[in-house]
Amino acid sequence: MAPLLSQTHGAAQIFSPIPRGSRRLAPQPHAVGFLRALFPPRPPPAKADLLRLIADQRRGLDTQSDPSRLADIVSCIDALAASAPDGDTVSDADKLSGTWRLLWTTEQEQLFIVRNAPTFRTAAGDVLQVIDVPGGSLNNVITFPPSGAFVVNGTIEIEPPQRVNFRFTRAMLKGGNWEVPFPPFGKGWFDTVYLDDEIRVAKDIRGDYLVVERAPYSWTG
Repeated sequence: MAPLLSQTHGAAQIFSPIPRGSRRLAPQPHAVGFLRALFPPRPPPAKADLLRLIADQRRGLDTQSDPSRLADIVSCIDALAASAPDGDTVSDADKLSGTWRLLWTTEQEQLFIVRNAPTFRTAAGDVLQVIDVPGGSLNNVITFPPSGAFVVNGTIEIEPPQRVNFRFTRAMLKGGNWEVPFPPFGKGWFDTVYLDDEIRVAKDIRGDYLVVERAPYSWTG
């Protein structure tokens, strides 16, 4: 019968201690997840600066006549984009999808409607962008409480890492029990340059900016 260990030197090799520098344990997935939950990443400082700068701008109406404030806001947006220059902001369907409520924009058409709504004896309520990545749809909505809305429907295609291509297919002005259709208009794209669980920041094909927050409700039309 052959010996279990033919040489004393072989036994010494097997039972010799592992060098200290080689004893490295790979982190377990559940431990990584626990640590991330316990110590979530801090948002970039530019996020707080951006929210402060747009807080009193009436969704962008006041920024139209304040080029200095506009420059400061765009600088914050650029800093947010630079905080994750190669970040994929569109592949996670659950994170990108949802009802997003306007905080601030430079988009002239939306601001025109918001500004001039009182001319028609109404006022603009929430301005929404509703994205459904699995369904391939985009709805831009300007509400006129209690039951009115201007709605533009469209389709989308995701182009990682940050781009969403869109094409508008229908537009309508809606009341409680009536609808006035308008011809659909426009196609293009927007890049989501920053996205977290609270806000999304985008820049579109025309160079317009959009800052939205995740609404506390879902718009269903």
